[in-house]
Amino acid sequence: MASSEEDGGGNGAVEEKENGKKKKKLGALATTWLIFYNVAMTAGWLVLGIAMVRFYIQKGTHRGLFRSVQKTLKFFQTFALLEVIHCAVGIVRTSVLVTGVQVSSRIFMVWFIAHSIKQIQNEESVILFLVVWTVTEITRYSFYTFNLLNHLPYFIKWARYNFFIILYPAGVAGELLTIYAALPYVKKTGMFSLRLPNKYNVSFDYYYFLIIVMFSYVPLFPQLYFHMLRQRRRVLHGEVIVEKDD
Repeated sequence: MASSEEDGGGNGAVEEKENGKKKKKLGALATTWLIFYNVAMTAGWLVLGIAMVRFYIQKGTHRGLFRSVQKTLKFFQTFALLEVIHCAVGIVRTSVLVTGVQVSSRIFMVWFIAHSIKQIQNEESVILFLVVWTVTEITRYSFYTFNLLNHLPYFIKWARYNFFIILYPAGVAGELLTIYAALPYVKKTGMFSLRLPNKYNVSFDYYYFLIIVMFSYVPLFPQLYFHMLRQRRRVLHGEVIVEKDD
């Protein structure tokens, strides 16, 4: 999550020691930064989306598309690491762990799959998750921007809590198919793997690591998807969601 639906002011022991004026100033600075960050990210993903559309119109094929937009993609997706810092310093009230997992999984797909294994860059599954990510991020960051400005258009709100119903499963499918397509190349080359014997006396097989990553989607995807569905009911329909204790 790029920013909270709060004003981004933060809280905690340090804040309790400050006077009201300083708290207000800190809140204003944090909100200003978050607005700047979300505007920049919205613009970045919008540029990426326009570049993809332009490429396809000019070339008439998806082959070579990843290569043409990879610099923009790598920059803005890696820049999202700031979201973990936002959570860590308290200007966004979201779990550092959850945000870290979400951001790092995207960075992993970009740098350690699509970037590192050039043979799969023209796979349709790569284009699938690229399109899904682009639409999702334009919607998400514009939602946070307008929300921070206290002027949230209903369409943006509606898009935020409806587009994911199709985009989330489609994005997961694209990511899984891309990892699956990478497996033969990883197995053949032994890339990122560490074989015994070696001076560290440790072995690591990237091929089996990717298989484990794929299986990790099985328990994680339903939890996140149904969480978003609950959020959708709460935000769009005003339902009160009561979490059951185990």
